[in-house]
Amino acid sequence: MKKILKQYASIEAHVLLMIKAEFFIQLVGSAFFLILNIYLVKNGFSDPEIANFISYRFLAVMVLAFPLGFFIKGKKLKPFFLIGSIGVPTVAIIMILSIKLQLFSLLPFLFVLWGVVFTSFQVSSLPFVMRNTSVENRSHAISLNYATHSFGTILSGILIYTLSQTVKDIDEGKMLILFALISYVGLYFLMRLKIDNVIVESEKKGIQLKSYNWNLLLKALIPTFIIAVGAGLTIPFINLFFFHIYGLDSAQFALVGTVASVLVAIMALLVPKVKNKLGFKKGITLTQSFAVLALIALATTEFYADHWWALPLAIFCFWVRTPLMNMAAPMTSELTMNYVGKQNQEILSAVTAAIWSGSWYFSSQIFRYLKSMDLPYAYIFYITAVLYGLGVFSYYLLVLDYDKREAQSQ
Repeated sequence: MKKILKQYASIEAHVLLMIKAEFFIQLVGSAFFLILNIYLVKNGFSDPEIANFISYRFLAVMVLAFPLGFFIKGKKLKPFFLIGSIGVPTVAIIMILSIKLQLFSLLPFLFVLWGVVFTSFQVSSLPFVMRNTSVENRSHAISLNYATHSFGTILSGILIYTLSQTVKDIDEGKMLILFALISYVGLYFLMRLKIDNVIVESEKKGIQLKSYNWNLLLKALIPTFIIAVGAGLTIPFINLFFFHIYGLDSAQFALVGTVASVLVAIMALLVPKVKNKLGFKKGITLTQSFAVLALIALATTEFYADHWWALPLAIFCFWVRTPLMNMAAPMTSELTMNYVGKQNQEILSAVTAAIWSGSWYFSSQIFRYLKSMDLPYAYIFYITAVLYGLGVFSYYLLVLDYDKREAQSQ
């Protein structure tokens, strides 16, 4: 473990500053993931209404991410990090105040704006890592960058549970405002960020669509699209599943989410070791395949919710599925970034963000429609499992093509 931590400590200092700033963005994002839906339920919103609100955030990212990918190419990325670090907590605070003051007509606009400022940071982070790390540090930097979400969930989950047990009359809204205020700390690290390398562009100005290898990009994006559609039916609403089926309140789900994120963080830090030992083919397909099986078991517990063992089994399956599926993400990111080459990496990051958010937008609308028909959560999760299975197979084919191309180049 000491050797592994030493490898992470060797990551370039300016990259570590960006990752520290992202941690505070993820802190408020994780807190909202854990308890915002439950807070909305307690304020009289139905599941379909909540899904509709959440979809606006993903719609904003879908629309913005693609042009942003063109825009950031050849530009310094620090300004985009600053927009995210200021905008995310500010919009979050306004959103909670709007709910408290029952200004519900503002919520669609605020969810859109939240998606815009979040995208500004997220689309820029992976290209920044690829530009500013050595080849030796790249896998560790990508893994640590992904682990910020887990670390943010761990801290926010612990604090949510502690505050709910120790502070009288504190509700989810007050806790979310507190997390938003804490996340401003990320600005401190960005102010110290001095190195921001830029890939030199040709003299041609404007958007050069022909400069990208769209054939490679399409192949790299197909598995992402399939998995993203499935994930959008499940991940944003998993807390509603535990709340409605098993009665887990925000504090209890925060504790469950914290344990899951501890496991995610541990597994994420081990990704470079797993990748080196198993390679992309086994590393990606095995972890995702076991995650799919765990999701199917989790969904099935809904039909046995009255039995004493159903809730412990559901939580256990959630703890298995979450780290395994997230463990594959740094590997798939490194695989696709290497697959498309340096000149395509910014646009790949942008299109990936657009695909995730676009598919989550449509998935949220599908979820809203299915729940309005009172379809059980289990059937919706089964749809996710089928899509995940197709996505895993697509990644397997992509790895075979990547290995073939690497062999030819050598």
